Amino acid sequence: MRPLGDIVTMGERRQQARSMLVFSAIRLPLSEPTAGTWRLTAYWSKPMPVTTNRSIPPELVHSTIQKHLIGDGFPIVMDLRKSHGSWVVDAATGTEYLDFYSFFASLPLGFNHPAFHEPRNARRLLEASFHKPSNSDAHTQELAGFVETFASHALRDRFRHLFFIEGGALAVENALKTAFDWKVRKNLKAGRAPLGTQVVHLRQAFHGRSGYTLSLTNTQPAKTDHFPKFAWPRIPNPKLVFPVDERETARVAKEEEAALSAAREAFQAHPHDIAAIIIEPIQCEGGDNHFRGEFLRGLRELADEGEALLIFDEVQTGFGMTGRFWAYEHFGVTPDLLCFGKKSQVCGLMAGTRVDEVPDNVFHVSSRINSTWGGGLVDMVRCEIILEVMRSEGLVENAECVGAQLLRRLRELEAESPHFVSNSRG
Repeated sequence: MRPLGDIVTMGERRQQARSMLVFSAIRLPLSEPTAGTWRLTAYWSKPMPVTTNRSIPPELVHSTIQKHLIGDGFPIVMDLRKSHGSWVVDAATGTEYLDFYSFFASLPLGFNHPAFHEPRNARRLLEASFHKPSNSDAHTQELAGFVETFASHALRDRFRHLFFIEGGALAVENALKTAFDWKVRKNLKAGRAPLGTQVVHLRQAFHGRSGYTLSLTNTQPAKTDHFPKFAWPRIPNPKLVFPVDERETARVAKEEEAALSAAREAFQAHPHDIAAIIIEPIQCEGGDNHFRGEFLRGLRELADEGEALLIFDEVQTGFGMTGRFWAYEHFGVTPDLLCFGKKSQVCGLMAGTRVDEVPDNVFHVSSRINSTWGGGLVDMVRCEIILEVMRSEGLVENAECVGAQLLRRLRELEAESPHFVSNSRG
C-alpha cells in the first residue's frame, strides 16, 4: 500500500473508483514530540473487482424473488423505465395497465414525471443518494432546503413543529409517544400520578402494524392476530352511507351521538389517563368510510374537555388527495397532531401550539423521539420536487376539479344502474 498523497496520475485516479480506502491509526512513541497522540494515515487498498449491474430477465423475476421472499406480488413485472404517467408497463409482455394502485397511494405524480428528468432535479436526487446521513444530527443544505419547502407548503393553522421518520406506522407511533409524554407531564405538574396510557380510537381503523399501532388497527385480523396489544378504548365509527339525504342524516346523527357517548364513557372510566383521540378523517383500508364534520367537531370538544390531544392520521388522506392539501381542511376542525406519509415520500408528524402547554414536550427535549436517519434524504429531495410540481401545476386544485367530475359521473351511473353501482362517495 502507498500513502494516498502519492497517487497522482489520471489513470490511477480512475483506479481509485474501484479501490477501497483504508485508514491506518498508529500511536506515536514516547520519543516523538507529540507523544501519546494518534497519527491517521489513509491508503488505497488493492482494486475492488468491477461489478456490472446484473439484469434479471423479466421471466425470471418472480422465481428469483420467491427463493427468499414470500413473492406474492402482482403477476406482472413492473418496468420502471417505460411506465409513464398513470400507466404501468409490464416488462415481460409490454402490456400497459391503468394504475389504480399507485404503490398504496404513495405515487403522487405517476411514473416518470418530466420534473424528475430535468438535469437539475436528476442531479439533486443523484447527489442525495450517495449518502444516507443521520438528518437529526448531521445537517445539510439539502435538509434545510427541504424543511423550508415542506413548511411553506404543508404547515397550516397553528402547526409549527415537524418530525420526520421513515414509515407511516412510525409516524403514528411517534405521535402517540408525543401524546403520552404530554399527558404524563401534565398530570405530574398537577400533582397526579403519571397517568396517560390510553388512546381512544375507532372501529375499522388502520393506523399501522408496528408497536403501539397494533393496538389501534382493527381491519383484517390476519394483520393483528396473535400479536400482544393494549386494550385501549374502541368506539363505533359513525360512517356515512351515500347519497346523504334527510333520512341518512338522521341515522348517522344517532350513530355519532352513540360514538361520542362511548368516548365520554372512556374518559370517565379512565380519569386523567386518556392521552389522545386518534382518527383518520376518512378511514381508508377500513372501507373508505366518510365522517361528517359534526362528528369530528364532537371529538375536538371531548379532547379539549378531557385534556387529551386530538390526532388526525392523514398518512393516506393528506397531500392533496381530497382537493385540499390536508383532508381536515374540509371539516373546520384542526387537530393537535397530524401524521403524514405515503405521497409525501418521507413520513412524520406535525404539531400545533397545544403541545407547548407542556414546556418540556418532545419537540424541546433532545432525542426524546428520534431515529437513526430522521427520514431519508433522497425521499426528502424527491418530496421537495413533488411539492414544487404540485404548486406549479396546481395539482391540488386539479384534484378537486377532476374529483368532482368523477363523482358526478359515478352518481349518474348509480342512478342508471343502482344494482351495480351504489354508495358513490368522494
